[in-house]
Amino acid sequence: MAAVRWRSETAAEEKRRENKMRAIYKKELKSYFTSAIAWVFLAFFLVLTGLFFFLYNLSGGSLNFSTVYGAIEIFFILLLIPVLTMKSMADEKHQKTDQLLYTSPISINKVVLGKYLALVTLFAIGLLIVSLYPIILQNLVHSVAEEGSTSYTVNYAVAYGSTLGFFLMGCAYIAIGVFVSSLTESQVIAAVAIGVINIFTMLMTSLANMLPSSKIFMVCFFAALIVLLAFALNFWIHNKWVSALVGLVAEIVLFVLYFFFSSHFDGLLYNVLSAISFTDRYTNFTYGILDVSAMLYYVSVSFLFVFFTIQRIKKQRYN
Repeated sequence: MAAVRWRSETAAEEKRRENKMRAIYKKELKSYFTSAIAWVFLAFFLVLTGLFFFLYNLSGGSLNFSTVYGAIEIFFILLLIPVLTMKSMADEKHQKTDQLLYTSPISINKVVLGKYLALVTLFAIGLLIVSLYPIILQNLVHSVAEEGSTSYTVNYAVAYGSTLGFFLMGCAYIAIGVFVSSLTESQVIAAVAIGVINIFTMLMTSLANMLPSSKIFMVCFFAALIVLLAFALNFWIHNKWVSALVGLVAEIVLFVLYFFFSSHFDGLLYNVLSAISFTDRYTNFTYGILDVSAMLYYVSVSFLFVFFTIQRIKKQRYN
């Protein structure tokens, strides 16, 4: 009987926690719609997609809907993502309500997840509306085809494959934005920082092409990067000995790899940045290819930065 009672109490406690997370999710989603953020985001997103849908598909005669996402990509990454995510965590600090989060019986994990999922839902609402455009385009093509050729059709694999890829890429960018927002109490600083980081993610492969690709430069570059990451780790954990040890081990591993596999260091930076580039990995979706590795990459980045945000909040909680 005791075991049954314990299981019942555990299940009830888990249900209460889920209800609390759902309450946070609903509260955050409602707050975006009662403020200007949701409406500004949706208005700009729908105006941009509608404009390029008209220019490329309706007026230009193209049946490739993925060109719409390609056209709005820079506006979405550099403008809409910062606007959408800048408030997520920074506003808690600015309003001094972050202390309520730290003392709340609700776990930090559920608070952060609730906030993140509310933003993803808002983004998904915009995409659901946009996902009607290929159907509208196909109906227009059919109405015209009655008087002429019937061979023109919208490629739904390309249209909805690119929509899925755009959604996953957007979720990853949202996770990064939430993390950056947790680092400051100023929404303006958060928006600028998110924009700068997003610019780098867009231009990383182009920047890598501008740098020397020799083996010596590569090993020096990564050695310097390890030093910077060691300093960043020290800032994060406030333990200079652990940070120094991690940095030293990483430097030793780097030079051992260079000693045994020096030929692989030619153009290594470009290869690494191409592998982690958000925009490069999105390309296959625009051809209607469901790139599983890209899907896993976007999901992993989303989980990673949500985890970083949780750890950041927990660190502030105990400081």
